Amino acid sequence: MTTGNKGVSAWFGGRRRCIGLVAGALLLPQGPAIAQGFEPEICSYDGIRLSGEVGIRERGGDILVEVVTSFPDLEVKPVESFADDCGEWRFVERFADFTITFVNAFPDLTIEFVESFPGVR
Repeated sequence: MTTGNKGVSAWFGGRRRCIGLVAGALLLPQGPAIAQGFEPEICSYDGIRLSGEVGIRERGGDILVEVVTSFPDLEVKPVESFADDCGEWRFVERFADFTITFVNAFPDLTIEFVESFPGVR
């Protein structure tokens, strides 16, 4: 590629540089799509919105959850319908938005069950 402009020619001069630029761009963080862990600002865990229909699994759930009585990551209100807001969970047996596994140690997320005002505090 000859353009008469030495800067552009030097920048795109060889295949190695182009391959290096593409490889470097692929390795850059891509924002929330690859974020890890609990994100209280958007009420999500690993990109999973923490509201909606929730299935309980004995093992292999999407999120490991420990129930605590103080200082939870998330306050959860079980609801019968319209689990639209942060912390509102409707427990279902099939067709869940995400699944959880209850654990006693090393959770991904700690929750406390509440009767009103669910969400992140």
